[in-house]
Amino acid sequence: MFSIVRSARFLLVASLAAASACAREPAPARTSVTDDFGDTLVFGKSPARIVSLNPTTTELLFAIGVGNRVVGRTMYDVYPAEALAVQDLGQGLRPNVEAVLATRPDLVILYASADNRDAARRLRASGVQTVSWKLDRIADMYRVTRVLGHLVGDTLSANRTVDSVQATIARVRAQTASLPHPTVFWFLWETPLLSVGGGSFLNELLEIAGGRNVFAELPQPSPAVAFEELLRRDPAVVLAGPKTKAHMESDARWNTLPAVRDRRVLTFDTTMVNGPSSRVGASAVSLARLLHPGVTF
Repeated sequence: MFSIVRSARFLLVASLAAASACAREPAPARTSVTDDFGDTLVFGKSPARIVSLNPTTTELLFAIGVGNRVVGRTMYDVYPAEALAVQDLGQGLRPNVEAVLATRPDLVILYASADNRDAARRLRASGVQTVSWKLDRIADMYRVTRVLGHLVGDTLSANRTVDSVQATIARVRAQTASLPHPTVFWFLWETPLLSVGGGSFLNELLEIAGGRNVFAELPQPSPAVAFEELLRRDPAVVLAGPKTKAHMESDARWNTLPAVRDRRVLTFDTTMVNGPSSRVGASAVSLARLLHPGVTF
């Protein structure tokens, strides 16, 4: 009788222990994501093979420590250096869907342009989880980084990345707040003449760094502007890449702009401003140093 009671107690304790263990075991991660096309996807597990067809999201994936999961990128993804070892799939807009599928991805990330709507549909129809985001502003970088953290199962690294950028931007903004803000023309392209507009994260960067975009009121990210209007607005400073600076300073037409004639064309590392990535804080520091030489940032 004693052995029967003892056995019963053992079974009861074992059952309770098992039930307790089951109660403590975390449920399988399920993350619901609604992207910038309005498509909602549910992820039941963390993706292991990611194709990132946007240089910005590629940088973010490496920044939060999952670059080893990236199996496809665009021809423009050159940072970090480790990304160059990832298979180049060509263009990020209207991508080669067959080439993407050949990498056997379980997640594809697209830029949410109308040019990519068909690719997103085709990839999802092939059974591949696909998300599309617009990353045009600094706030977009914060948002997408945090979502990526949930998707890859590392919210700590994602939040750390966002917090670091926010802290740097806040510091630069505070340091430039009381400084003179020179007017700036940020050159993007010559024919047609394109400027950074108010709809671009570059305009945000310029304001943070203590400058004033002469075309900030234009809502497009990269509006076409008339050269005559640029002359009328007479910016104190021109921002351009090194090759463009050399061209401007040797061109008679460009020398009718006082900032060019007086050698006030400032050059910057164009690879740092391809998108609002994890380097956007460093970009703000770099621009602030250009615009305010002699000030320590």
